[in-house]
Amino acid sequence: MSDSSRRPAGAAVLRQEVTGAIIEAALAELTDHGYARMSMDAVARRAGVGKAAIYRRWSSKEPLVLDLLTELADQAVPLPDTGTLYEDVAGFVRHTSALRADTRAMRILTDLTAEATRNPRLATAMHTTAELPRRAAATELLQRAVDRGELPADLDLDLATDCLIGLAYLRPRTPWQPSEPLDPGVLARLVEVILAALTACRG
Repeated sequence: MSDSSRRPAGAAVLRQEVTGAIIEAALAELTDHGYARMSMDAVARRAGVGKAAIYRRWSSKEPLVLDLLTELADQAVPLPDTGTLYEDVAGFVRHTSALRADTRAMRILTDLTAEATRNPRLATAMHTTAELPRRAAATELLQRAVDRGELPADLDLDLATDCLIGLAYLRPRTPWQPSEPLDPGVLARLVEVILAALTACRG
């Protein structure tokens, strides 16, 4: 198979470039103005495209934002698998800390979290695309540790998952508030606290 048969070319490349420009413009509009004040007109102007180009891809603002939420959620789900509980928890916390240090992502997620209290479809999407995958990743991490014998066989997985996510996301500040990445000393102490909490989560 030739390279030309595998790579998009011509109009397909242009379509990808337009889609990318729209997505980047929508992210910028969400960051600067929030969901309520974001408009398709503003996204089109910022992207340098006509509104028709947006409406060919998304029927309204809501499905566009839901696609952006899926993209952000993919970045927000940590999946460390190092072979040890300590390093997996440290990786989980580092990933969370890096996300919290991303000012744009945090501004968008904070705004969408507030908007979700007024928009049931957005609330459902946030639960499905962000909360459930994050919880599944944490539970998988813990189950691997149980299988390796690093955590007790009678571990209460639901409670342990709450502890891992809660401590990772609530330290050092409130959820969704931008913060600096944890320094190594604080990270090590937090991991030890989480490990102590996990061993206490017995059924």
